[in-house]
Amino acid sequence: MLSLHKLTAGTGYDYLTRQVAAMDSTEKGHTSLADYYDQKGESPGRWVGSGLAGIDGVVAGDVVTADQMLSLFGLGDHPLATERLAALDLRATDRDIKDAMQLGQRYGVYPGMTEFSVELTKRIGDWNLAHGREPGAPVPAEIRAEFRTKVGLEHFRKRFGREPMDARELSGFIVRASRPVRSGVAGYDATFSPVKSVSALWALARPEISTAVERCHDQAVADSLRFMEELAIYTRRGRNGVRQVKTHGIVAASFTHRDSRAGDPDLHTHVAIANRCRRRTTALG
Repeated sequence: MLSLHKLTAGTGYDYLTRQVAAMDSTEKGHTSLADYYDQKGESPGRWVGSGLAGIDGVVAGDVVTADQMLSLFGLGDHPLATERLAALDLRATDRDIKDAMQLGQRYGVYPGMTEFSVELTKRIGDWNLAHGREPGAPVPAEIRAEFRTKVGLEHFRKRFGREPMDARELSGFIVRASRPVRSGVAGYDATFSPVKSVSALWALARPEISTAVERCHDQAVADSLRFMEELAIYTRRGRNGVRQVKTHGIVAASFTHRDSRAGDPDLHTHVAIANRCRRRTTALG
């Protein structure tokens, strides 16, 4: 099964590093990818997609870092923007700096707070005042996560008139409620999930069978991405995007995870497809 979710620019990358990469949990705070890999023993995310051929310094199979995710999915810059800027000398021109950082125009990020964000900011400010701190002072990650959950639950009940079915539904609602009122599209989270019986077999079978099941899942994801690149991935050009154009493939970060937010066995792969590509010259339509 394939599901697609839009990734917004600006703080949209936070969903990938904190929620998706950190065992799909909203309680992990701003855990770095390095800490996540070390503490949880999960396989690191990897860069995938034939579109990587057009991005210097990034090769399919390379490990994804938090800084790279921020550069590409947060800003729309080159994934290695920080490293490329550091490599410039003092004689670098503005053009050199731009070439080192940018992959075309940056994503648009527009100011504006949602009702959820306003309430969360108020709760954090009240907590700071109660503890003799400045209202705008940063709070510990666990305190912020607690307030996010409480405010999210209150807003969910108000919006739908019921309790969330599970932690996944609530966390998804919180992610959507946290987004700015308007923001550019940084990409799409394509989540590949086999049927539940496959995850059950993978979780309960002998190690050699479990390994074979996971290998088959990985191959199915790879085949699906190739199909998407050949037949389903297009970009648009011209005023209002009137020309549909084939691309040279996707630029994406792939994260395979092994349980659901509720802790049940759930083998699945998130592929964060960046809203960046190289077009081919032939237009369609």
